[in-house]
Amino acid sequence: MNNQNRYALLFVIIFAIGISAYFIFIPSFETTEFSTEVVEDISKGITTTSTTTKSSNDQTNDVTVDETTSDESIKIPDQNTVNNLIKFNNADEKLENFTSYLIIGSDKRTTNSSASRGYVSGQRADVIILGLISNTSPDQYLLSIPRDLLIKNSCTQSIERINSTFSKNDCGNSAENLAANIQTITGLKINHFASFNFEGFENIIDSFNGIEICVDKTQREGFSFELQQGCQTVEGSVALNWVVSRNTEVLVGEKVVDKNGNDISEWKKMDGVSDLSRNDRQQYIILQLLKEIKNFRSLGDLNSFIGNLEDAFVIDENLSLNKAVNILWNFRDSDISNIEKLSIPVESYTLDDGRQVLVMTKNFTDYAESKGLNES
Repeated sequence: MNNQNRYALLFVIIFAIGISAYFIFIPSFETTEFSTEVVEDISKGITTTSTTTKSSNDQTNDVTVDETTSDESIKIPDQNTVNNLIKFNNADEKLENFTSYLIIGSDKRTTNSSASRGYVSGQRADVIILGLISNTSPDQYLLSIPRDLLIKNSCTQSIERINSTFSKNDCGNSAENLAANIQTITGLKINHFASFNFEGFENIIDSFNGIEICVDKTQREGFSFELQQGCQTVEGSVALNWVVSRNTEVLVGEKVVDKNGNDISEWKKMDGVSDLSRNDRQQYIILQLLKEIKNFRSLGDLNSFIGNLEDAFVIDENLSLNKAVNILWNFRDSDISNIEKLSIPVESYTLDDGRQVLVMTKNFTDYAESKGLNES
């Protein structure tokens, strides 16, 4: 074998080793389609359908979209009432000075999900948060959108909660439909999205060997979690149960245990537990996770972290793995305390059948101006 052939063979071997190392050590997230053009068309009402059930072929998250969900539209006979309830739901102006990342937490359970959460068919968006990064300043925001927000679906034109728009139909896939409705409400273009289910959330927390949660009172919900007053590091299942809890109780007085080890303490329902308090907890967890990223000091640590995440997340096809890693890595140099936490302005409304929903109390354009988003 002459020298030229030896060099060619050596190049092929090195190239093969490099490719193998890439697939072994650099994991790849599952991706799905996400067209900003489709989102724009749905938001404008250009693309519509009367279909309200999701297809079994939706691959927004292959562990979360394998069942159909029944029509979740809300019937309000009086059109004047409808118009009044959603009068602030269309942003007056577009906000174009941000790159926005939609974080979707699905309530779909799998066989490996925390047993204490029970089982529900289909999926809805249980966590809806926009990460906003200003294109012209260092400003960064977390904007929570409550899952019980009453909206007029941009695709089907039906009245429903926004969490049920996370559903595939003739307009687009689950993420595109949800993003379109958010875009209608906020005037913010949704550039990218990432979704996870309950099991994925637990895996993310466990990849950090738990996360610190601090509470000012001892609290619990049944047997799903109990947090002591002060700070403690908890595993993923406990963090999940705390984040989604709607029936949190707080300890009254001292904790009392009988001789058989049974808790006979007095507990009462925590005041103010609602969709909005869940939003606060979700933002708290995200900021705690961003703080943990500061602990990465080597490529090996980062690769290990990504390896744990690749089965937890589904990202849009336009958000490359390298881009996602760079976004996270950049937070190492950020002051997390400067990330401003926002939430859609809402108030509670009781439907005729007794169900509770949330309705917007201010046009988002006015809200954004009051928070300085139009100046960021």
